[in-house]
Amino acid sequence: MFDDFYGLTGKPFQLTPDPQFYFESITHRKALSYLGYGLAQGEGFIVITGEVGAGKSTLVEHLVSTIDPEQLSVGQIVTSKLDGEEIVHVVAQAFGLEIDGHDKASALGAVEAFLHDEARAGRRCLLIVDESQNLSVDALEELRMLSNFQLGSHPLLQTLLLGQPEFRATLQAHPRLEQLRQRVIATHHLEPMQPEEVQPYIEHRLRRVGWKGNPVFDRQVFAELYDASGGIPRRINQIANRLLLLGAVEQRSRIDAAMLQTVLSEMANDNAVPDTMSASAEIAEKEPVGSESEGSSHPSRRASDHAVQSTPDPRVEPTFDSILVERMLADRDALIAELQQAVVELSQAHEAALANEPVGLAELGARLEALDARISDQEIAIRHTLTMLIEWIESDGLRPIAA
Repeated sequence: MFDDFYGLTGKPFQLTPDPQFYFESITHRKALSYLGYGLAQGEGFIVITGEVGAGKSTLVEHLVSTIDPEQLSVGQIVTSKLDGEEIVHVVAQAFGLEIDGHDKASALGAVEAFLHDEARAGRRCLLIVDESQNLSVDALEELRMLSNFQLGSHPLLQTLLLGQPEFRATLQAHPRLEQLRQRVIATHHLEPMQPEEVQPYIEHRLRRVGWKGNPVFDRQVFAELYDASGGIPRRINQIANRLLLLGAVEQRSRIDAAMLQTVLSEMANDNAVPDTMSASAEIAEKEPVGSESEGSSHPSRRASDHAVQSTPDPRVEPTFDSILVERMLADRDALIAELQQAVVELSQAHEAALANEPVGLAELGARLEALDARISDQEIAIRHTLTMLIEWIESDGLRPIAA
């Protein structure tokens, strides 16, 4: 309905994965880097995890759309509760194999023969397993056994496992999966999008269906949409769909924060809203829209920040939090940018001084010295943190998932 009203050529916020809507957020860019590295190795397992709706399937659909079928044969399965024998038959079906019997031996023989044929034709084989958290330990062990197939010294099958956070915990902690852990060559956990990525994400999807600026979104909508969704792409899509529908019903050419709160309240009443959305809607009911100036710390955002943090699992061995290093590097880059700007201002001030114009050279010089000192401190802190990381790795800190 709203696509006709706004002159769109399709549905921009559909919930099913579609590679044409792939949006490269920071976390998805990192995931693609890990995938690229893993695929280049041509063996073992690659593991991508993330919350429901984090964009795992869309990421993989985008990846598959870039693969040359003459170089790589891809089989894809979405798992339910499968045991060791069932998974072998499902893998055979994923590669289009017809199995005469229903026994495991026949399926294994067919899979091995297929892999050998593909290798002789110059193609590698990739198996993509979605919803891996549904697999039994026996099924995961069977996938590991399939990775043993070789032609000479060359492995014949590589596997990409996609799963929800509980799969990551199982893989890290289960005692029977030690051999599988040793085959994992790359792993990444998809985080929610950053607050500043919501507007580019919304506009990217709209442009894919011919959006020309109608409707216009108030900037406050993007911030509150992040609060309500926790930065999870599928949740953003759910809310955006309802928001555009409301805009079409009310024949609005501008989407504002009041409309967003109306949608959140309706979704909460329909029980179609996640906890982060409910918290945002409750806070919005208590506070008038626009009661705070742009850039201030919004209470609903603080509530959402707490809501999207995961609760540590005491059963899982803690791993190094690389986010700390990334944030420190980002802070350093920001300081460098500020220093560069100060250098530009100092150069301009020097030129002004040559022209006998009054300038604050002493003030700019002091600012440069302060920035330089802050950057030095930041570099020392980064080096110290990286040293700790190296020592931690060398002390077997990465044992739960061996790289």
